[in-house]
Amino acid sequence: MAERIPKRTARQIVEAVQDVCGYDINFINPDGRIFESTNPARVGSFHEAAREAAKTGRTIEVTAADAYFGAQPGVNIPLSHAGEVVAVIGITGDPESVRRFGVLAQKITALILRENELERQSSSERAQMDHIVRALALGEHINYDYYCEFMAAHGVALSGEHTAVLLRTHAHEENLTALKSDVTQTLLRERVTLFAFVYPHEFILLPETAQLPSLLRALETVSDAHPGALRIAVGTPERLSRQARSYEAARIALRAMQPGQTLARFEDLDLEILLGAVPMEEKARYLDRTVSGLQEKDRQILRAYFGAGMRLKQASEALYLHKNTLQYQLDRIHRETGYNPREFADAVILYLALKL
Repeated sequence: MAERIPKRTARQIVEAVQDVCGYDINFINPDGRIFESTNPARVGSFHEAAREAAKTGRTIEVTAADAYFGAQPGVNIPLSHAGEVVAVIGITGDPESVRRFGVLAQKITALILRENELERQSSSERAQMDHIVRALALGEHINYDYYCEFMAAHGVALSGEHTAVLLRTHAHEENLTALKSDVTQTLLRERVTLFAFVYPHEFILLPETAQLPSLLRALETVSDAHPGALRIAVGTPERLSRQARSYEAARIALRAMQPGQTLARFEDLDLEILLGAVPMEEKARYLDRTVSGLQEKDRQILRAYFGAGMRLKQASEALYLHKNTLQYQLDRIHRETGYNPREFADAVILYLALKL
C-alpha cells in the first residue's frame, strides 16, 4: 500500500514537515516499518505505535511511560489518501510539545502527495501527446479509436488543416534548459495543442494553419532572445492525417537553410525541393567531385559570383575585390575543381554543389 508512494516523495514529506516544526519526522508504512526518516538510524526499523495508528485510523500518542515496541515519545498520525490509510506520519518529541504540529503535518503531506499525483498525471499526458505527435509526423500507425478519443479530449478537430513546424535547437547544454522553457511557454501562450520535444534538440509542432502567422512571430522573438540557438522550418498545409507529408517538407526546408538564417518555409523553395530528396550518400559523392576540396573563402567567392548573376563587376564590388583579382580567383577555382565558374554548364554544376 504505502509502497505506492516513492522513496523520493517520502523524503520530500519528512523534510518539509521538519522544516516547519523542527522535530525529527518519520514516514511509516501501515505495517509499522519506518520507510523514511530525518533520523537515518531509524529507517527500516519497526514502530508498533504507528502500526496501531494505521489499523485504527486514530492518532496514537506515545510517552516515555508507554511500552510500544520500537517507538519513541511523540505523536503518530494516520494519513488517508483515496479512502485508505497509506502511511503514518510520526513526529518525535514530547507529545505536549509536538501535538500542535499534527494537523499541519497532515496538510503538508496531503499537499505534497497531490502535487506529485498531478505531476505524474501531467507526465503521462505529455508522454501520450509526444507519442501522437511523433506518430503523425513520421507516418506511423495509430490505433484509430484511441486517436479519435485523444483528439476529442484535447479539442482538436480531425478535419482541420495543420502545418508541421520543425524547431532545431543549437544552444549550449547550459542554455538548452532555458531555451526549451521559453519555447514551451511560447507554445502554451499561442495555444498550440499538438507539439513534442524529440531529445536532444528538436521540437515537432503541428499547429492549425491559421495559427501560423502569430506563432511564427512569437517564435522569432524567442530566437532573437537566443541568438543562433534556434532554427524554424515550416512545412506545407495538410489534413491532420497527412502531417507526415508536411513534416517531410519542413525537414527539406530545414536542410535548405543558409548560415545565419532563422526561418525557412517550404513554399519559398524551388531547387532545394529536388536537392532535399537526394540521398546523403549521393550528396557526399557529388561534393567529393566538385567543391569539397575548396576552402570556405573560395565558396564565399562562388556564392557572391553566382549571387551577382555571374557578372564580374557586381561580384567584385560585393566582395571588395578588384575585378582582375576576382578573375584570378575564379581561374584558380577552375584549376582546383576542373569546373570553370565562367562557363554556364560548369557553373550550374558548382552552383548545385553549393546548394547541397
